[in-house]
This record gives sequence, structure tokens and C-alpha cells, in this order.
Amino acid sequence: MATKNKKNAAYTVPGLTLKDGHQVGETLQMRLHALNDLQLTLKHAHWNVVGRDFIGVHEMLDPQIDTVRGMIDALAERMATLGVSPNGLPGALVAARPWDDYEIGRAGTTAHLAALDVVYTGIIESHRKAITIVGELDPVTEDMLIGQVGELELFQWFLRSHVENSDGDLADAGARTEKGAAAKAKSKGSTKK
Repeated sequence: MATKNKKNAAYTVPGLTLKDGHQVGETLQMRLHALNDLQLTLKHAHWNVVGRDFIGVHEMLDPQIDTVRGMIDALAERMATLGVSPNGLPGALVAARPWDDYEIGRAGTTAHLAALDVVYTGIIESHRKAITIVGELDPVTEDMLIGQVGELELFQWFLRSHVENSDGDLADAGARTEKGAAAKAKSKGSTKK
């Protein structure tokens, strides 16, 4: 006998309407995609970074990757708790995402860190938008996302400390793409004063 595979369950958490619970869970799907993409991008940079500060950057990225993977699990489990089936499949991520793949391959630490700064900005901005959406419906999910943004902002600060000069100027300031950030930071060379 064939069974019908429904995307959403016929329940959500107590205190939310079914509609609101499912809306919150569905809002988390793009956050799940974004964080899955982020952890893969961070691992890619971890494998491809070269140069003078290689080991420090290489080792700085692993705890970020591990933490982001924990965020992914928390989001997926929250979605399931809300009665929404999380989709962590790569094909679904690629089909749904409005952003392109990270385009920096083998490159120096400054280029990767400047590019990752742009990546973190996009993730943090979209997480904040999700906080606004879910905050009106579910303070539990809002709290989870707020905690994640705090950690993501800390990780971005770690990266930025490598591409910032003593005046607080970023070598990638004004760049909108990873490639643009990498090129801008590379052209400035050392940003230390």
C-alpha cells in the first residue's frame, strides 16, 4: 500500500496555531539551507587557504564549522518540533538558494577572509530578517535565532580582525561579492599599520 508523504505534520507546538507553527518552521528552511551552505563554504576555505598565516586561519575555521553544524541540527530539530519536515538535501539547497557558489579556490589568507566576511554579512542579514518574521509568532524560535546571530557575529569579528587595520578600516570595505572582497583585500596587501 502506497503512503502519502506529507511535507508538514498535522500538529505543531502547544500555544501556536497550526498555521503559525508551520509558517515559523517553513521560515527556518532557508536558514537551514544558508547554514548548510556556510559550513561547506567554511570547510572549502579551510582546505584551500594558503600563505603566511595559514595555520592560524586553518585552525580558526574548524571550530566555526563545528558550531555552524550544531546550528544546523538545532534548526532542523526545531522545524521537526514545529511539525515541518526539514530538507537538508544538496539538490534542494541549490534549487532554493538565491546566492551563487563561493568562487574562491586556492588563495591566500587575506583573500579568503575578506571573501568570508561578505559571506557572513549575507548570512547574518538574512538571519536577522528571519528573526523579525518569527519574532511576531514564536519567541522560542526567535530566541534560538538570536543566539545563532550572536555566534555568527562573533565569528565574523574573528575573520575581520585579520583584514582590519589599526584605524578600524576593513580591506574589503564596500565589496559586495566574495570575488570583489578577495580582490580588494589582496590589492591592499597587508592592512596592518
